[in-house]
Amino acid sequence: MMQQYRAYLIGENGIFRSAEAFEAPSDSSALSFARQFTRHGKVEVWQLGRKIAVLDPEESLPRSLTRQ
Repeated sequence: MMQQYRAYLIGENGIFRSAEAFEAPSDSSALSFARQFTRHGKVEVWQLGRKIAVLDPEESLPRSLTRQ
């Protein structure tokens, strides 16, 4: 059974910048889906009124992209 989730992108000031509603069969599936948004910053994942997790932004780029 699919459940409703939301991924909230959190700005540097702690304010919600945007939200993405989606469905997933489990919390772990929802977290995997929401991880794609971390390239834009910190993401909070919620299932209705229950906070599932806070995902931190991706910490480093692949080595090939960091070389100049």
